[in-house]
Amino acid sequence: MRRIVVSEFMSVDGVMEDPGGAEGFNRGGWAFQFDRGSEGDKFKLDEVMDAEAMLLGRVTYEGFAAAWPERTDDAGFADKMNSMQKFVVSNTLQSADWNNSTIVSGDVVAGIREVKQGEGGDLLVAGSARLVHTLIENDLVDEYRLMIFPVVLGAGKRMWADTPTAAALEVVDSRKAAEVLIVVLHPKHAEAVAG
Repeated sequence: MRRIVVSEFMSVDGVMEDPGGAEGFNRGGWAFQFDRGSEGDKFKLDEVMDAEAMLLGRVTYEGFAAAWPERTDDAGFADKMNSMQKFVVSNTLQSADWNNSTIVSGDVVAGIREVKQGEGGDLLVAGSARLVHTLIENDLVDEYRLMIFPVVLGAGKRMWADTPTAAALEVVDSRKAAEVLIVVLHPKHAEAVAG
């Protein structure tokens, strides 16, 4: 069975929207204000190189598909992004033409569960706020990898939207990388937090 790993850039107040500034969010581009250093760069490179496939929402998929095919780098990051299998979750996308892309549609939760039940390594989720909320609501996330930037945005799509119950998380790793904080968390599926 594959693991679903949600990897996000996040502000201190939990906003994950438009860290790169390409989505038109009036507070977008906030991730570029801070240095993540060589350790932060290595963390992002390693997680992509170690992943077997990506699981993406339509908006993130379309942004990545427009940006990555023309990119190259010496580390092999772009080659991996372009060659790895991609599952795009959407009921509106008609075609997925980026290399090795498959659309998951219809009952998307059942479709995601089917992909997760397959053989293979980690399914890496980046961006994809609506998909992340669906994964969280259906208890499908196995690991969160957060790069937390020292900024309070005050508005925007948040990692955890309002939920009907609280949930406990286990800190697996935390460390500083230049100006950012890297935190790795696992859900404690059997435990709830008293509210």
